[in-house]
Amino acid sequence: MNLEKFEEYLISIRRHLHQYPELSQQEFETTRSIEKWLLELDIPIRKTDLKTGVFADIKGGKPGPIVAVRADIDALPIEEKTGLSYASRKKGIMHACGHDFHTAALIGAAYLLKRHQSELNGTVRLLFQPAEELGGGAKQVIDDGQLAGVRAIIGLHNKPDLPVGTIGLKEGPLMSAVDRFQIVLYGKGSHAGIPHNGKDPIITAVHLITALQTVVSRNVSPLQSAVLSVTKIIGGSTWNVIPEEVKLEGTIRTFDNIIREEVKAKFYTIVEAIAAAFSHEVEIDWFAGPPPLINHKRVTAAAERSAKEQSLNVIHPELSMAGEDFSYYLQEIPGTFAFFGTNGTEEWHHPAFTLDETAIIKAANYLFETSRELLNQHLKNL
Repeated sequence: MNLEKFEEYLISIRRHLHQYPELSQQEFETTRSIEKWLLELDIPIRKTDLKTGVFADIKGGKPGPIVAVRADIDALPIEEKTGLSYASRKKGIMHACGHDFHTAALIGAAYLLKRHQSELNGTVRLLFQPAEELGGGAKQVIDDGQLAGVRAIIGLHNKPDLPVGTIGLKEGPLMSAVDRFQIVLYGKGSHAGIPHNGKDPIITAVHLITALQTVVSRNVSPLQSAVLSVTKIIGGSTWNVIPEEVKLEGTIRTFDNIIREEVKAKFYTIVEAIAAAFSHEVEIDWFAGPPPLINHKRVTAAAERSAKEQSLNVIHPELSMAGEDFSYYLQEIPGTFAFFGTNGTEEWHHPAFTLDETAIIKAANYLFETSRELLNQHLKNL
């Protein structure tokens, strides 16, 4: 197909996915659609024990290493408010993070790789990964054996605040580790007019929230980056009763594994000490999410050369406090993850999130050219 038809084809795929989004671990129709599109391109599907997600190999005309290219396929529990003609048809579910864009781009890359299959010096493995939004899909893909034999991996994420034609590539840390915490403070309820007969967990929670701000401000170097946010507090049921307990929830974001552990240790120390000071019992639940996303130097350099050859405007982006489970792959093998400009109106996870669809064909070409470049030139130097 010609360039115009190719772009229309990719946009139609993205719009289909956008209308029928599916949550993490529920991407059954999405999986079937991807399998259909790949089989139409005569690309064989790899065996998997996962219930959702699609994996495939495009074997080149010459023997060589394996490079993986990843796209995530899940959506979010958000009610769409874009007013688009192809808006989500599923109430309360929306592709508000652009995973439909990523999937369409990888289908486009697969089409181009198939057309140039005989020229490839090795194999490109396609990873259509489920459950990125839950932060565990990449681990499932690794446990499923889909990285077996893979020498390097690339991926991308749309970036609404970058214009179309701009790509953000940066060696080293790019996105943060994501940890979540829940705290329950157990006090003693009483009449609000007789507070000395109780142990007020609301007062304790206020002191605790204030003290937790010192975890970063007084324990992490100003030259480093970390964030601690208490984002949820539940306590009390009426105006004249001191409650029995208060629940708090929040997140900690870091870019360095050593700092990550130090911040966690200081967090526990402060929570337990404040609870003890106010004679409360405390329960802490810690949910470790993806590690920091750290791009490999040589793979990133190769991707940057490839992007420049495609006349993309390459920038070195600012660090993002968002998390990405692509980081699990980078703990296993060298790779790089890029921010791809889509000139959107709102940020990720917003109900009015949109993007410029002219970026899809550029993203497809980037994934195609960079995977081919790695096979042909640069894997031997890793």
